[in-house]
Amino acid sequence: MTSNEDGSLGQHGQGAAHENQDPGEDKQGEHAFTIKIDRMEFRVREREITGLQLRQLPHPPIGPDRDLFEVVPGGSDVKIADRDVVKMRDGLRFFTAPVQINPGVCEG
Repeated sequence: MTSNEDGSLGQHGQGAAHENQDPGEDKQGEHAFTIKIDRMEFRVREREITGLQLRQLPHPPIGPDRDLFEVVPGGSDVKIADRDVVKMRDGLRFFTAPVQINPGVCEG
């Protein structure tokens, strides 16, 4: 347990009640889904989320110059439009790619 200079508990000092919860549950006892976007991990409480909401999770948000895709193991990845609704489940993975790819042009 850590304490701040003022004696209050820090981020890691949540108390015993929190330690007894399922790691996939948030403070209210609702399940929080663990997903990844471009290898960054996020926890989402909503059971369904739109493509636009997914784009807002990273900071800065994913811009209009990039497409968002859901990784489909063993299949073709699925492009997620802003209005598409995605049902959340643990382990979902997404990645972004430039909207327009110019062959022979180096990014960066």
